[in-house]
Amino acid sequence: MVQDRTLSSRLFDIVNSTLLIIIALVTILPFLHVIAGSFTTVTELAQKQFVLFPTVWSLDAYKYIFSTNTIFKALGVSIGVTFFGTLFSMVVTALMAYGLSRKDLDGRNLIMFAVVFTMLFSGGMIPTFLVVKSMGLIDSYGALIIPSAINAFNLIIMRNFFQNLPEGLEESAKIDGAGDWKILFRIVIPLSMPAIATISLFYAVTYWNTYMQAILYMNDADKWPIQVILRQIVILASGLAADTSGMEDFVRPPEQTVKMAVIVVATLPILCVYPFLQKHFAKGALLGSIKG
Repeated sequence: MVQDRTLSSRLFDIVNSTLLIIIALVTILPFLHVIAGSFTTVTELAQKQFVLFPTVWSLDAYKYIFSTNTIFKALGVSIGVTFFGTLFSMVVTALMAYGLSRKDLDGRNLIMFAVVFTMLFSGGMIPTFLVVKSMGLIDSYGALIIPSAINAFNLIIMRNFFQNLPEGLEESAKIDGAGDWKILFRIVIPLSMPAIATISLFYAVTYWNTYMQAILYMNDADKWPIQVILRQIVILASGLAADTSGMEDFVRPPEQTVKMAVIVVATLPILCVYPFLQKHFAKGALLGSIKG
């Protein structure tokens, strides 16, 4: 029996490892193909269709993308919006989540119902645009940050994480004379770093991928984030009609290689953040989903 169990266990490990390797390859190979394709020539890409190691390395696609200062301005806008947007979102989300996690808060169930309601029904594009316009946020970076300041899903995870913290910590702090603000910043926040790191990553990805908000609210091309500029580059490379404001110096490049280079440029910066938050990611997401 012991030998049969050992054999079954080994067989399971082999099958499990094989499946995981296959899944990993299916996930990684397309991305490697995109990276390699961005460094290859159009001729080789057309002949081989799938490239992992270019025969002839070419930087034409990247030279085209970075041929003017427009791309650098857009990168600066995206980095600024991502940094300040994530910081602002984390502050307001943590404050609201901490308040809703308090059992002595009157009407917290009604407030939570309103939060969950927004996950099912939204005001829509036109009402949201009218609200942003009435607040005077058109053509300002606040239009890219304030409407997305609090995500209901992230708020619920943060609230549940706060609720899972031992009540004795707050009670002990109150006995020592600590107020709500001191409890929040001296006890709750330091103990919640896994959840904060996880939610920060969610918000950072959202702000980095800002596209539709910029299209709707930003009329000044100098204030466009990287996603909008890269989309304009792809359209221009495809030979289609595009708004080429601030892009007069571009010439038409090879279409497929530019598309792949655009994917790399748009993905790589935010991808570099993941290794620094990986150790907190699973822990923060799971602990915040234990209790409803």
